[in-house]
Amino acid sequence: MTERTAATDTIAAISTPPGRGGIGIVRLSGTDSVSIAAQLVRLRHPLMPAHVRLADVIAYSETGAELEVIDEALVTYFEAPNSYTSEDVVEIAAHGSPVILDFLLRRALALGARLADPGEFTQRAFLSGRLDLTQAEAVRDLIEAQTLTQARQAASQMGGALSRRVMPVKHALVELIALLEAGIDFAEDDVDVAPQVEIARRIDALKPPLTALEASFARGRLVHYGLTLAIVGRPNAGKSSLFNRLVERDRAIVTASPGTTRDLVTERISLDGIPLELVDTAGLREGLEEAEQMGIRRSREALADADLVLIVLDATEPINEEERRLLAATDSRPALIAVNKSDLIANDRAASDLYAKELLDVPALATSALTGEGIEELRAQILRLATGGAAAETGLLTNLRQHQAVTDTLNALADASRANASSIPHEMILLDLYRALWALDSLTGQTTSDDILNLIFSTFCIGK
Repeated sequence: MTERTAATDTIAAISTPPGRGGIGIVRLSGTDSVSIAAQLVRLRHPLMPAHVRLADVIAYSETGAELEVIDEALVTYFEAPNSYTSEDVVEIAAHGSPVILDFLLRRALALGARLADPGEFTQRAFLSGRLDLTQAEAVRDLIEAQTLTQARQAASQMGGALSRRVMPVKHALVELIALLEAGIDFAEDDVDVAPQVEIARRIDALKPPLTALEASFARGRLVHYGLTLAIVGRPNAGKSSLFNRLVERDRAIVTASPGTTRDLVTERISLDGIPLELVDTAGLREGLEEAEQMGIRRSREALADADLVLIVLDATEPINEEERRLLAATDSRPALIAVNKSDLIANDRAASDLYAKELLDVPALATSALTGEGIEELRAQILRLATGGAAAETGLLTNLRQHQAVTDTLNALADASRANASSIPHEMILLDLYRALWALDSLTGQTTSDDILNLIFSTFCIGK
């Protein structure tokens, strides 16, 4: 355990975001929280656990004499162990003036508190057993949530959804380890040694829930990090108009002249709670000007980097060679085709049939950025492409660390299965089973190293 996590001193920080607001909070945690708070403000009534007290914020002279009241504050005391950190915690809610909050924080530090490191409040909650590591990570995820779906997922994780999903597997694994250990330790006392078929059955029973949990990472990562969708096509096919329709405002400049978009235009939206960054690109053609050529190069880079591709074709024009190359380049990638300006050929069956013939078997969706035709279906298609049609669930893996822990568990169980099938002694099988248990424990934090813990909590904001 590092010096920082082992510290029992009282920490203080401003727990509300920088800037002005209606309310700002200074938080203290540690054994001296109550005594420091009593000197920090002038309480109108003594502090009591789980009670809110009105207090005056007093300005002081250089000699320490009281000058005047500069604010009123509400002070709440959470007595250990019934607090977020399991320590004595005091929160002072004053008006959200940066000057007032900075004054309170500096006074707290002068009275013996230490400025909290990023995430130190939550780290203390983890070290005291109030939260496991997946719940602690969910605190950060909830703070950083940009969509309601992200917030719901983080709140579910904070409530222990992932831990509850892991616990039955861990319990069954511990039972198997105990069975093998008993057979080894008490072999002379006529304790039955677990037969090979029973060991295989128990190991195999552990794999399906872990495999399903590992698969949840695809959805969890999608909700957590989101995706990028590049909108590409020839000039004047209506890419920027479709972009504006999807973001529901005039974000990109639209004119009748080809080549209007010279640089990438990006906007982040929420699609059924999935964060989606839309990238409107310059029309792909042989640029006549240097600026347009640079925009086209950036378009090709955006196309290469995007998770999803929306190819926009002009329903009033036959497919050209550039579009054929574009279709070929995205053949093996998650892509959709929007046949835009469909309103212009609605009554022209011949043109429609000719276009369908040139498009061959490539699936496409008719859209009109002008009338809005097909836009809702396009949103639905993008969502299906992004999620693979997977339904929402709880208890998801949301980051690479969690995914790696479950993957390591499955790999260790696979090694144990092979060892058991080869009639290797139980002592050797136990090594693989313990390796699986340690990997599973690292998911919730029981066996995670201090270096990893410090790295995780250092990404939090100060005051949480």
